[in-house]
Amino acid sequence: MSTETPQGPEVLRLVARCEALFEDLHFNAVKDWKAALPGRKAIGYMPVYVPRELIHAAGMLPVGILGGGDALEVIQGDAYYQSYICRIPRSTIELGLTGRLDCLDGMLFPSICDVIRNLSGMWKMLFKDKYVRYLDVPQNYQDEVGGAFYIEEMQILREDLAALAGRPISDADLNASIRLYNDNRAAIRDLYAYRAAKPWQAPTSEVYLVLRAGMVLPVEEHTALVRQYLAAAEKFARPRRDNARVVLTGGFCEQPPLALIKSIEMSGCYIVDDDFMLVTRWLLDEVPADADPLQELSKAFLHRSASTAAKYDATRAEKGVFLMGQVKTRGAEGVIFAAPSFCDPALLERPMLQDVLSRHGIPHTAFKYAENTGQMAPIREQAGTFADSIKLWNAA
Repeated sequence: MSTETPQGPEVLRLVARCEALFEDLHFNAVKDWKAALPGRKAIGYMPVYVPRELIHAAGMLPVGILGGGDALEVIQGDAYYQSYICRIPRSTIELGLTGRLDCLDGMLFPSICDVIRNLSGMWKMLFKDKYVRYLDVPQNYQDEVGGAFYIEEMQILREDLAALAGRPISDADLNASIRLYNDNRAAIRDLYAYRAAKPWQAPTSEVYLVLRAGMVLPVEEHTALVRQYLAAAEKFARPRRDNARVVLTGGFCEQPPLALIKSIEMSGCYIVDDDFMLVTRWLLDEVPADADPLQELSKAFLHRSASTAAKYDATRAEKGVFLMGQVKTRGAEGVIFAAPSFCDPALLERPMLQDVLSRHGIPHTAFKYAENTGQMAPIREQAGTFADSIKLWNAA
């Protein structure tokens, strides 16, 4: 069943390529893309959700910025933020001040929390020669109210990017980009469905790296990479274990260290769903690409998008509905709440979600991390105990 090449199994070579992109904090893939055609521009964004279709339609490369992870020592960044907030704004500032983000021609900061709103203001002060925009999103889900607001926000971004590109962005340009991102979202939905069906064949530590590659690659190239990984993963037989199937939630903004994901998997858990890099899965189905593009993107956001602590819920009754759907559709046996320290949205929402799970008899546990968390033993022990308890409860 396995497919061997002179360099080893194809799936492992693909993962190695993704890991190299993940570890490159100098964004050489972005630099190479720009150098291939003089005049190209790249726009960075915090990858909870931004309409990347607009950036692509302007002929620019959308680049996901997820802080510095555990490989970056934060020195200058600590001087700009207090110690009692999450780490990602400090490491993102560090990336900027050390020149690692010089390849970017602009930065978008989506509506995540007050910290990221403040980060957008800090960026404007520190990098006056760069395009910077805080991208707000609607909190009213009526098309004629919140929808109209969001269309206006996107139109402003469209005009700004057109000015930066030196050419208008037509509806045809936008619809072409929507089609490409529809293909990418479809590939990622297939990837997540495959992992849920065969988590031993597609470990989350690998799926995560494949997703991360999409933060620096052109969307067309990333879609092809996802499809290649799926085909290669199916051809490389791996042992199946009696692990507990869990949903991991809380890591929608500051990402966990890769070692943390591996530690949870080694503890006896199969992660069958998560909220990593929601920008890739925020819109839940295909966006029509033959109509008014901004209107269709707005409708998709309002009515067919993922739920997260960074997104306003119209009523408290909606809390937990999306998470329960993840548990049921993925066949999960429990939920692990893993949120960054000082992440107000995730930590404030956690008790409400835990209450919903408790009422439905779904086991859950919780811990906190930082993107530079180094000590994994306690997390592995806690996750392992949780997995063991699930198996014991099920057996009983």
